[in-house]
Amino acid sequence: MDVFLGIDTSCYTTSLCLVDSQYGVVADERQALSVRAGGRGLSQSEMVYQHVRNLPALTENLAPYLTGNTIRAVAVTDKPRRRADSYMPAFLSGLGCARALAAVLGVPLYRISHQENHLLAVLRTAGHIDGTAFRALHLSGGTTELLLARPDADGLDITRTGGTSDISAGQFIDRVGVALGLPFPAGKAVEELSRGCLADAAGGAVWSSGGEISFSGREAELQRRIAAE
Repeated sequence: MDVFLGIDTSCYTTSLCLVDSQYGVVADERQALSVRAGGRGLSQSEMVYQHVRNLPALTENLAPYLTGNTIRAVAVTDKPRRRADSYMPAFLSGLGCARALAAVLGVPLYRISHQENHLLAVLRTAGHIDGTAFRALHLSGGTTELLLARPDADGLDITRTGGTSDISAGQFIDRVGVALGLPFPAGKAVEELSRGCLADAAGGAVWSSGGEISFSGREAELQRRIAAE
């Protein structure tokens, strides 16, 4: 069977995935990066170090799935967004691994941005990639953006039409979560903590103007409330 290898080394997970020609997942190997207790993230150099350490073991874990299967192409995330000025060192870890594997295997290498990957994964899951322009709300650890996306020969041509003027929704949740003593990234732990919670959540609203929203004021308010407890 023909399979295709995808590699992503972003914040805060090293990920490798094999899919078949029908986009079915054959294998999914990932390892979260380690953040010290109380920490609110990692430096790029630390991310690169941990990705480089994770990639060999995750690649070895794929070996059993290659019996009877043949890798026909390698795809990798090489930048945050499809722009000339978009750059993040963490992606160089995966890019180096992907280039080496593609060269040894003699297969094509496809480079795509992290943001395009987010949107294409949603479209593929929904079974809807037909060349029509669409709007998307990109919510991830470091991004909160309203987008207009137009499929093209290279992936997606994306225009930002709104978003946050300061920190993202993910950063807001992580910072409040860490202040509560939860591990970083805090999204999953905050979700678990909030289930069944009947406490009054009233407080300052998130500021919004001209298609831009701001979480920094709300974060500062919650940090003060947590510190006062």
